[in-house]
Amino acid sequence: MNEIKKACAPSDHAEIWNIIDWDKCEASVKKLQARIVKAQKAGKHGKVKSLQWMLTHSFYAKVLAVKRVTSNSGRKTAGVDKVLWATPAAKQKAIATLRRRGYTPQPLRRVHIKKSNGKLRPLGIPTMKDRAMQALYLMALDPVAETKADHHSYGFRKKRSTNDAMQQCFLTLSKENAPQWILEADIKGCFDHISHDWLLENIPTDKSILKKWLKSGYLFESQLFQTEEGTPQGGIISPTLANMTLDGLQNLVTLKRRTINGERISTMTNLIRYADDFIITCKNREILEQEILPKLKEFLQARGLTLSEEKTKITHIDEGFDFLGYNFRKYKGKLLIKPAKKGIKKMTEKITEIINKNKSASQLSLVRLLNPVITGWANYYSTAVASKVFQNMDTYIYNKLWKWSLRRHPTKGKDWVVKKYYHTINGRKWQFGVKYKTKDKKEICHTLKKMSDIKIIRYVKLKADANPYDTEWKEYFSKRTQNKMRAKFQWKYAWFAMWESQKHRCAICSKLIRENDSWQILQLKDNKKVMTHKKCAHKEKKISRNEPASCRWRL
Repeated sequence: MNEIKKACAPSDHAEIWNIIDWDKCEASVKKLQARIVKAQKAGKHGKVKSLQWMLTHSFYAKVLAVKRVTSNSGRKTAGVDKVLWATPAAKQKAIATLRRRGYTPQPLRRVHIKKSNGKLRPLGIPTMKDRAMQALYLMALDPVAETKADHHSYGFRKKRSTNDAMQQCFLTLSKENAPQWILEADIKGCFDHISHDWLLENIPTDKSILKKWLKSGYLFESQLFQTEEGTPQGGIISPTLANMTLDGLQNLVTLKRRTINGERISTMTNLIRYADDFIITCKNREILEQEILPKLKEFLQARGLTLSEEKTKITHIDEGFDFLGYNFRKYKGKLLIKPAKKGIKKMTEKITEIINKNKSASQLSLVRLLNPVITGWANYYSTAVASKVFQNMDTYIYNKLWKWSLRRHPTKGKDWVVKKYYHTINGRKWQFGVKYKTKDKKEICHTLKKMSDIKIIRYVKLKADANPYDTEWKEYFSKRTQNKMRAKFQWKYAWFAMWESQKHRCAICSKLIRENDSWQILQLKDNKKVMTHKKCAHKEKKISRNEPASCRWRL
């Protein structure tokens, strides 16, 4: 890597970027992050600061910061300077610009996006350089944040997801003697109103750099506005700052026993949080109203935050409540977790919109537009009680596509329409899809996915105190990844064996194939099959984009 640091000519920048050893970069950064965790657990705060300084000045960390901002979904969105790092040469040059000395962030580019309730959410878009600097300092801050975080906080944290929050709700509420009352809380404009003074006093990172980010301002309709509070939504480091602001809520609201009407009873208060949305459970409604709520408001007020009156309410478990797109409700004492009605309605509207906007599109185009939406929504709810909902959604989609098919051929009979648009695949009739032949004269049928084909699988929750940066948990996370991949490959064990034999790496780029990556099986000229990332296979032009190969399967 020393050769990379001593790049000779600008013309070599692109070549240098392409030969970077990413595994070595990641290993170096992980080693420093593990040392930060160890020092934090030992209470050596001075050592934590020195290790953070080492990481933010590390060449390997700077390389990974540039890689992150140039490979995520926002890589094509520029800030106020309209600069994008789109080429390998630009990325290599950008590494040298990530310096603390003389660094001044530019104002954010303010845009607005629609929320589910129709209101507008302000979004601040930093420049590429500012994003990379945030990614760099986040690598040093996140290990500390993970070590100090509430155990039942699941939003915007490494290795945690909504499934973990959902499963924790199940564990808390499913028992016979479980708490019956739930406080549904939502913080009003959490990201926009966090106190700058509180952040500067309590966030263990470089105060000078943090203050510059917080006070950088934003540009909207060619006018510069100052920022006196809040951390911008759209910044890479903002979710971690918001999480650290709310850490401590769990200890605040946890009550073991209280005396009510002269009787000593168990309160069973628990907090489950995902970002700024959270619920607090309790056996007694009065305790929630008279003790928990005042404490909660006082805690938030110190951080410049307030509760949203319209979204904060107390409900009984028999009435049910919505959280993270799920509906939690007890039916005759049994807790069932189902897709929320709002989520079902939103999905049906999206399906209808796609079909209505593509009335004249080809059947293959329509199938390709619908399949990712169908599988994505079904996979999200595949750990809930959703079989009946999946069947109803399949029926709804079938009815919409039947009308779409009939509309295209008003002069044809229904039998003709059925033969053209529907096929029998493996003995299964009425499969909406397209049949065609490949160059080697193999017949392929590209069909619409069915939600009812996705199996309902109970999710295994992550251990509450597991820390992905702590070396003590390395074996635990390794086994957890293997179990997740084995569950995905359950209907084709040979693929799991192939993934294991390749040491979990892509046969083309040699990078890890993780549980959330899109992958495919590639058949080489010697008839040997290998597993690759989907993007890698397309780059190598092994598989045509317009004509799916018979050797490809996708999760």
